Amino acid sequence: MDTRTGLPVVGMVGGGQLARMTHQAAIALGQSLRVLALSPDDGAALVARDVQYGDHTDLGALRAFAKGCDVVTFDHEHVPGEHIRALAAEGVALHPGADALLYAQDKRAMRERLAALGAPVPRWTPIGDVADLTAFGAEVGWPLIVKAVRGGYDGRGVWLFSAPEEAAELLAAGTELIAEERVPLRRELAVQVARSPLGQVAVYPVVETVQRDGICVEVLAPAPELPEELAVAAQRLAIDVATELGVVGLLAVELFETDRGLVVNELAMRPHNSGHWTIEGARTSQFEQHLRAVLDYPMGDTGLAAPAVVMANVLGGADGGMSIDERLHHLFAADPGVKVHLYGKQTRPGRKIGHVTVLGDDLPELRVRAARAARWLRDGVDD
Repeated sequence: MDTRTGLPVVGMVGGGQLARMTHQAAIALGQSLRVLALSPDDGAALVARDVQYGDHTDLGALRAFAKGCDVVTFDHEHVPGEHIRALAAEGVALHPGADALLYAQDKRAMRERLAALGAPVPRWTPIGDVADLTAFGAEVGWPLIVKAVRGGYDGRGVWLFSAPEEAAELLAAGTELIAEERVPLRRELAVQVARSPLGQVAVYPVVETVQRDGICVEVLAPAPELPEELAVAAQRLAIDVATELGVVGLLAVELFETDRGLVVNELAMRPHNSGHWTIEGARTSQFEQHLRAVLDYPMGDTGLAAPAVVMANVLGGADGGMSIDERLHHLFAADPGVKVHLYGKQTRPGRKIGHVTVLGDDLPELRVRAARAARWLRDGVDD
């Protein structure tokens, strides 16, 4: 407990934008999130008061960081499971725990567990050599998706191959891989659920996520024209997965909508890019909800704050031209209703440096406004 306020101390391993926005939510709860960052330039390290520096793969650094925390959570999935188990054995409360987090760290384990639960997943197989890939391609057809079992995110560690020999270099490098059928999808969806240690759950409306070059560029809440029965099925699926895996905190379930129904693509056990819209667009943001969940507080209202919400990611553009401060000035003058969140990152082309959110009741208009705002912040142009 914080001796000054009497409030619990939450530690978050990782100093990126998710920790930064979780810190903002913690302030309203009377807390200053404790952050384990790699560098003083990390987004959360720039704003949080209680920052320690160390590598998330260093058990000693994790042990020192956890001392004095009432609960430790994560802004990414890259902490080794054996370190989480070692800390838990020493009495540290960690949410989610290693047994749950495994299924967000290891795609093979995730596919095996989801299939055992009867959840809808693509046809898939582990790949050890080119012969394995050749046989799987003959079964499901080409092209197909190949994924690194560990470490991939934002399109990294995912490949689309049209022939088995295209994977030869990856296999020769010793990368552990799985292959999946290329699912004929209508669109991509996501649903988030928060779960407390006592098992209370709160689920958010299903959203549509729009991807470009493997990066989410836009989120539409709620997913437009999604039949109610499919929305309820997606929410129930997320609740069931969170419960069966023993997740504590936020779980994001990325889904494909297909002609055959829903298919689970990926899992993330933390606040997630598909939920950034909740800061202004929901009664309780995903970041506050994550804190409530790991502290075992009652869950907050997940209802929408407006009939429609659009979030667009701001990507870094080319150097030169108008400064980001000048772009903000012009954007706020042109559209005072746009909410801007910048992450304190150095800009480089294609890097997520922030997001914008707009709320209203005319979805097409909101999409135009959000895209224009994100494009203006990226390039300083309105085309």
